[in-house]
Formats: sequence, structure tokens, C-alpha cells
Amino acid sequence: MLHSDGGPSSMSKGKSGRIVIEVDPALKRKLYSVLAIESSTLKDWFIQTAEDYIKENSTTQKSAKASSRTKNEL
Repeated sequence: MLHSDGGPSSMSKGKSGRIVIEVDPALKRKLYSVLAIESSTLKDWFIQTAEDYIKENSTTQKSAKASSRTKNEL
């Protein structure tokens, strides 16, 4: 992860349900504009996007594990 000055930054992972990220203000404005047109919220968009990402990557990881098991059995 890069900080706004271009250097790396650390991500703290607390136990709360909050996620805090720093993005370019122009990107933030554009995202909120599109979400408003769609009558959506950043929270709803993020949850849907995160769930889709997890599903896609969970399937990929399962396929890769199954594939490597099959290769090892040969």
C-alpha cells in the first residue's frame, strides 16, 4: 500500500468493523457521484464488491488446491 506521498504505509487491522482508507479526493468525488446516481451507498457498494471478490478468489484457491492434489496423485 502506498501513502499519499508515494511511500509505503502500514495498514492497521483493528477488531472493530471499521475500514479506513485514504484515496485521492477526485476519485472519492467520482465514486460518490456514481453511487448517488445508482441510489447506493459506499458501504453497500463495498460490501457487495468485497463479497464478490472473496467468492471469486475462494473458488480460484479451491480449484488450485484441487488441481495440485490431482497432479500429486499422478
